[in-house]
Amino acid sequence: MELITQGIREALFLLLRGDPEVMEIAGRTLLVSGTATLLAVGVGIPLGALVAFTRFPGRRAVISLLNLGMGLPPVVVGLWVTLLLWRSGPLGRLGLLYTPTAMIIAQGLIAAPIVTALTVAALQQVSEALKQQIWALGVTWWQYVWLILREARYSLFAAVIAGFGAVVSEVGASTMVGGNIKGYTRVLTTATVMEVRKGHFALAIGLSIVLLLLAYLLTLGLTLLQQRERKM
Repeated sequence: MELITQGIREALFLLLRGDPEVMEIAGRTLLVSGTATLLAVGVGIPLGALVAFTRFPGRRAVISLLNLGMGLPPVVVGLWVTLLLWRSGPLGRLGLLYTPTAMIIAQGLIAAPIVTALTVAALQQVSEALKQQIWALGVTWWQYVWLILREARYSLFAAVIAGFGAVVSEVGASTMVGGNIKGYTRVLTTATVMEVRKGHFALAIGLSIVLLLLAYLLTLGLTLLQQRERKM
């Protein structure tokens, strides 16, 4: 219990003092995970809409793969991204391994299946009666897609929140492709693991509280935006 109390005091100390290193790590965490989430949304929502609105052979298999991707282990993603970006790998000449860009790529690959699968589910939940009513208005295909997306926007907000939650809390892929380099690729999750390995449990607890607070504030912002849209 004393160790937990020390961790809480450490968290308050870091936050109230505005520790420069912690603020830098928190900012990098937000930048990496936020960018990865935006990329996942940019890919996932259009892809999810394509799967939901079209009929093609193997569609159920594709949806099953997307659902499988929701539970894709981050270390598996980290391994394959590392192999691709390794000096002797297919993309090694780009020199991206152990950079924030590599972390964004890995986290984007983790979040994209989540956003895509939840988008498919959200669009499939729109009632057939409403879809038929929209078609009866004589809309174009793109107008139809836009109106259905608008109808499912609350569930799409939930997909974004889920995607962000998955990447801001992951550590395996970030460590493998980022290397936890101080001042360059270190984020809150990798910093917490490092402090635990060093036996600095109070500091690790403090960093974990900072991470939880950051994740909560970002999720709260998305939730408030979602609920405001619901009231409009």
